[in-house]
Amino acid sequence: MFFRQAIIKLCKGLRNSASLQIKTYNYLPNAGKLIVSSNHDFGGHTRTKCHLEILQWLFLSGQAAYILGTSSSPSMAEDVSAESRSKNGTSADDFSGLRKVEDDSMISNEHTSKWRVFTDNGRDYFLKGNVDQAEKFFLSALQEAKEGFGERDPHVASACNNLAELYRVKKDFDKAEPLYVEAINILEDYFGVNDVRVGAALHNLGTFYLVQRKLENARVCYEIKRRVLGEAHTEYADTMYHLGTVLYLQGKEKDAEDLIVDSIDILEAGGQGQSILCIRRMQYLAQIYNKSNRFAEAENLLRKILHMMELSKGWKSLDTVVVAERLALTLEASGRLKEAVELLERCLDARKNLLRHEHIQSAADMLYIARMKMLVTKQLPQTDNSQAVAELDKAKSLLNDSVRIARKLLVRFQEQKGKKEPFGVSRKTGKDGHSAAVILLQSLNALGSLEIMKQEFLGSREHILTEANAALRQCISTFQELRSEHSISDFPEVKAEYLWCLRRLHHLISNGTTSKVGEVKEIEDEIQRVEAEISNAGNS
Repeated sequence: MFFRQAIIKLCKGLRNSASLQIKTYNYLPNAGKLIVSSNHDFGGHTRTKCHLEILQWLFLSGQAAYILGTSSSPSMAEDVSAESRSKNGTSADDFSGLRKVEDDSMISNEHTSKWRVFTDNGRDYFLKGNVDQAEKFFLSALQEAKEGFGERDPHVASACNNLAELYRVKKDFDKAEPLYVEAINILEDYFGVNDVRVGAALHNLGTFYLVQRKLENARVCYEIKRRVLGEAHTEYADTMYHLGTVLYLQGKEKDAEDLIVDSIDILEAGGQGQSILCIRRMQYLAQIYNKSNRFAEAENLLRKILHMMELSKGWKSLDTVVVAERLALTLEASGRLKEAVELLERCLDARKNLLRHEHIQSAADMLYIARMKMLVTKQLPQTDNSQAVAELDKAKSLLNDSVRIARKLLVRFQEQKGKKEPFGVSRKTGKDGHSAAVILLQSLNALGSLEIMKQEFLGSREHILTEANAALRQCISTFQELRSEHSISDFPEVKAEYLWCLRRLHHLISNGTTSKVGEVKEIEDEIQRVEAEISNAGNS
């Protein structure tokens, strides 16, 4: 049969082909990923040039501070990305394909109850995080199906599908693939190639390939599923969306966009325009618009989503805040910094009410807003020095709060280090410690930059440069403390921020501020040492 032959050919092609090289799209920083450039030396520049370098640094690493609550890089389909995981690292979304290939039309006999118990127990154990026990039940379900119903029965196909889904989640791909294919073959024989259950099984196989970024294989599966279902089927919108994500990753952006737009239109026409599923797809589409610098289209779509979130959940929901933050980032990217700052300030107020005030996300938000205010200040008229200084003072207050919160969280991390805690808790504590270290260094670095900017507006004032000097020295001394007490200092993001502080301090003390004898040479040697460490780490 055509569909079986296509699948067999597809699987053979997979085994005989090399892995595809996929382009990664990073319009905005991913949650948790800190991107810091460190290729700019301040030595020898005039103060005006240094000011330009500071602004360049703000543009390069400003968004890096905004790390925890927002991710704007196009991701895979929602049932592939496993967005909300349990403490065991699994979620119901991980098994979105479980039992999708069966329904009540399958013939029952005395073995059905036993087979169903094995299947239900397997699913329950998996969702509880006991994958090994779940595998035993799924294997028992497969054996019971073969003995009770025969080798080519739909119950066997369902059992194969469930076991394949488990192996997919375990990343045991060699075991999963033949089980998916066997399920498809059985369903084709029993129900015919145009049956909806065949389409569901093809969808699962497509997801299997998509997880591995074997995009051409996934595309073939989704294309076949689309032909199986027909455009009038209710699952057609789902198929178009998943096919669109594959085409986007393949670089076929226009075709991908058309499919995703059609998928959203079908959901809206069916009264599901405000469903979580539709909102996720609109957010994905907005990310595509941002990636291609179509900020007006991205803004319109994000405003539509935000309006729906405000009506359904209000500002007492983190979901609303995250959408608003994404809109603010789009406004920033389009050059509307003042509007972006106003929206981010509202988001910060909402987060303070939703999270504890000393949360690391609050520190990240404060740092990001302060940097944005510094950029807004640069756009003010040159003659309006008083307003510029007032804006910088507001930014300074935010940075001081960010420093305070980050320091407090680092102290907490130090106190908890070495204590025996559950795996998930200790892992989160380590991540928070890393984030707090980077936020602290970036905030101190930004304070130094802010004081230098203030000097540009007010003229040569020694006490301002002294404050800049003090902030940068705090940044350096903080790193020295981290290096002596924590493994956090080994993270490249932390070292890169330390390098920025060293370079900026080197420029200050080389251009008129007081320094100890030999200090310039010491800093130069330290800069070279850190540069070498970062370079060696990048080459390893």
